[in-house]
This record gives sequence, C-alpha cells and structure tokens, in this order.
Amino acid sequence: MSVKLIVLKSDEHVVSDAKELVDDTKSVKGYLLHKPHKVMTQTPLLLTEEQSNDNSVEVTLSPWILLSKDEEVVIKPDWIVTVVEPLESVVKMYEEKVNGKSN
Repeated sequence: MSVKLIVLKSDEHVVSDAKELVDDTKSVKGYLLHKPHKVMTQTPLLLTEEQSNDNSVEVTLSPWILLSKDEEVVIKPDWIVTVVEPLESVVKMYEEKVNGKSN
C-alpha cells in the first residue's frame, strides 16, 4: 500500500494508505483504505497593510468515519473522482498521526 489523496464525489478529500482491489481482468473494483483521514484545509486570515503573495494553507486531519472502530474501509470506484499523490508534508502529517508520533 502507499499513501494517496482521494477526492470523492461528495467533495471530501481523504488521505489514506490505499490499495487498488482488482479482478482477474485487472479492472479496478474498489480501493482498500487503511486508517483513512479526512483532509480539511483553511486559508489563514491575516490582515496586513501590504499585499502578500503567501499561499499558505492550514491542514487538519481527522478520522474519516469518526464513529467506526474499523481501520480498513472499501470504497467503490464510482464514488471516486480522482486519486493523486499527496504533498510530502501531508504524507508526513498522516504517518505521524496514524503511527502515534504526533507532536
């Protein structure tokens, strides 16, 4: 498995250790997500006299399905808009959170 950023039809962004589930014809039948977390972003509001070109974004991760004790979830491919490689900083944040090494 490898860490992926998945955008769902619901406009949720999920980061997870993900594995494609394929059938005998190599057709993707779903994705197995291990400890999926919802990615929430917010642009910090900073009022200054000078215009800033700073494109900083605050990122927060929380368990995707809060009330489940399951660590693995299968998503059908028809709910997925795209699967991409996350920024290295997001991978690091996710790995620290799920491995209990968060500051």
